[in-house]
Amino acid sequence: MGNLVKAESRKIITTKSWWILLIPSVAFALAFALFWGAITNDLNDYLGSSDARELAGLLGISLGELPVGLLALAHGVNIGTIFPIIFGVFALAGEYSKKTITTTFLTAPNRGSALTAKMLTYIGFGAIYGLVIVGAASLGTVLTVDERGLPTAGQWLGVLGAGILATVLATLFGIGVGAVWNSVVGSVITLTIWMLIVENVLVFVSFGWLDITWLGGVLPNGTLNGIVGAIGAEAFGAAGLSVPGELDEDLQWLLQYTAGAPGAFAWWVSAAIFLAWTMVFFLAGWAANQRRDIT
Repeated sequence: MGNLVKAESRKIITTKSWWILLIPSVAFALAFALFWGAITNDLNDYLGSSDARELAGLLGISLGELPVGLLALAHGVNIGTIFPIIFGVFALAGEYSKKTITTTFLTAPNRGSALTAKMLTYIGFGAIYGLVIVGAASLGTVLTVDERGLPTAGQWLGVLGAGILATVLATLFGIGVGAVWNSVVGSVITLTIWMLIVENVLVFVSFGWLDITWLGGVLPNGTLNGIVGAIGAEAFGAAGLSVPGELDEDLQWLLQYTAGAPGAFAWWVSAAIFLAWTMVFFLAGWAANQRRDIT
C-alpha cells in the first residue's frame, strides 16, 4: 500500500492540476474574507442598530466585541472549498480521460488497493488545501476586521480543524462524483452549476417564498458550508445551541448567510450530513469502478 500511495503522490505532483486549482482557492478565500470582513466589521450598519444592540445584549457582550471576524473567516473558507471538490474529480475521471487508468489498475494487486491508495493520497492533499484556504481567509479577515472583532485563538483553531475536515470531505466527494460520472468536464460543470447556482436559488426561494429556513442545512453545498459556517453562526447564537432569549428567525438566517451557511445546524451535524452525501457518491463510484471496462 505504501508504494501505491507513493505512486499516487508522484502522479499528482507531476501534474499541474493540484497547484493550478490551489491558486484560485487562495484568491477566492482571500477576496471573500476581505469583502465580508469589510461589510461585517461595522455590524451596526450591516444589521441595523437595533438588531445589533439586541444581539450584543443576548450574548452578554458590548456591541464592539461581537466576533464578526468569524463571519468573514467562515465565508472565505466556504467559497474556497469548491476547488478541492474539483481537484477530487480528477482522481479517477481524470485518469479515464487521459487513458492512464489501465496502467493504474494493472500495476496494483487489485482495483480495491488502487482505489484505497487514491483515497489516502487525496485525503492528504485535501488537508493541504484546508490549511492553505484557512490561511488565506485568515489573512483577509485580519486585514479588514477590527482587533476586538477577531476570533479568539480557540475559535480560530476550531475553524482550522473544521476547515481541514471540510476540504478533506470535499475532495472525497469530488472523487465520488467523478467516479460515478466518469467525465471531468461533465462532473465539473454539473457540480459548479449545482453548488454555486442551483442550490443557492433553491435556498433563497425556499426562505423567501416558502418560509423554509432549514433547506440549506440538508443539501450538499449547504452542509459542506455548514461545517465551518456554523462555527461562525454559533458564536452569534444563530446555529447549534441558541443564546438565552429569542433570536428573530430572519436575523438568525441572515447571520447564517453572512457566515456562508444559511440554514446550517451545529457544525458537527453539518459534517455528519455531508459525510453521508460523500459516502453515497464515493461508494457508488467505488462500486462502478470495480466493474468498469479499462481497455
